[in-house]
Amino acid sequence: MHIKKLTMRLIEMPLKQHFYTHLETVSVRQSIIIEAEDEHGTVGWGEASAFSTPWYTEETVKTEWHIIKEVLFPLLRDKKINHPDNVHSLFSPVRGNRMAKAGVESAIWDLYAKQKNKPLHLLLGSKRTSISAGAVAAGNSAVDMISRIETLYEAGYERIKVKIEPKTDRKLLDEVRRAFPTIQLLADANSAYSMNDIDQLKSLDEFNLLMIEQPFHVEDLWEHSKLQKEIKTAVCLDESIRSVHDAKCALQMDACRFINVKFSRVGGLTEAVKIHNECLRNSVGLWAGGMIEFGISRAHNVALAALPGFTVPGDIVSSDHYWEEDIIDEGINVVKGRIQLSEKPGIGYEVKRNRLDKVTIDTYFV
Repeated sequence: MHIKKLTMRLIEMPLKQHFYTHLETVSVRQSIIIEAEDEHGTVGWGEASAFSTPWYTEETVKTEWHIIKEVLFPLLRDKKINHPDNVHSLFSPVRGNRMAKAGVESAIWDLYAKQKNKPLHLLLGSKRTSISAGAVAAGNSAVDMISRIETLYEAGYERIKVKIEPKTDRKLLDEVRRAFPTIQLLADANSAYSMNDIDQLKSLDEFNLLMIEQPFHVEDLWEHSKLQKEIKTAVCLDESIRSVHDAKCALQMDACRFINVKFSRVGGLTEAVKIHNECLRNSVGLWAGGMIEFGISRAHNVALAALPGFTVPGDIVSSDHYWEEDIIDEGINVVKGRIQLSEKPGIGYEVKRNRLDKVTIDTYFV
């Protein structure tokens, strides 16, 4: 493919309800939408989904904008690309900035799939027709979380995640378990604990959690390995896994039994598929995490989560969960806990340009 035009838009939209963690409260979401057009006018869509402040990773919307404009677009402009994997290689001299890279690379994946007239999930290697869906009940109190869980449970979500931190974890989990004794429950710590909290984390075994996600700091692989040997509950790594190299190190250390794969966090779909293949070979569980993303990134996530190694429902909610109106036609819909995979080429959803224009606050193209 020959890339004729590259465009990025900064968009902004309020969430229907606030998203709470101990690190940040998200009420308004910004994201960068990438549009890659070939010489025939075919368009591929991507989304760079860092947050406005560096609470999840070191990247932000502003750093993404800078890197895409000044570094990644110039590397890609007027290049002939044989396969999206070439983009991963092309960007490899640029250190870090994985979310910026993922946004641009995902647009090329969508474009490539459309040129091949095939659904993206099939090109990635899926043989499924639908995937199971999970969700995050990120409330600001136990009462709020339980209320959100009730709504999600009634909507058919097959796995629920709650946010925990040391001061309130036992009280919260006790109340949730009394209300929902059998639900598949995952607890996400967002690095709120340290090795000093091992006894406290061991005490959470009684709540029959599916896993505890990212209890320690992003760089603490060895500490996670020590923890996994001390607790019965499975450890899941999220922020610690930024590449297939990180995944290999974690598996060799027995630092986890599950990995949360976010293609935006690891630099794109090419790297995410490598991580998937490594975990599949080693029988380590996988699931696809969410980024409070808009429909474009969510559609890429659906395609990734259709791969055979993704054995746990991911954080892939319906479009109307976060947004009054998404930027894709029809939206992504969870029905009885499942999302049907589109058979249309590319990501399988059309972008609503009128809606996109309405929520766009800045534009750049080359």
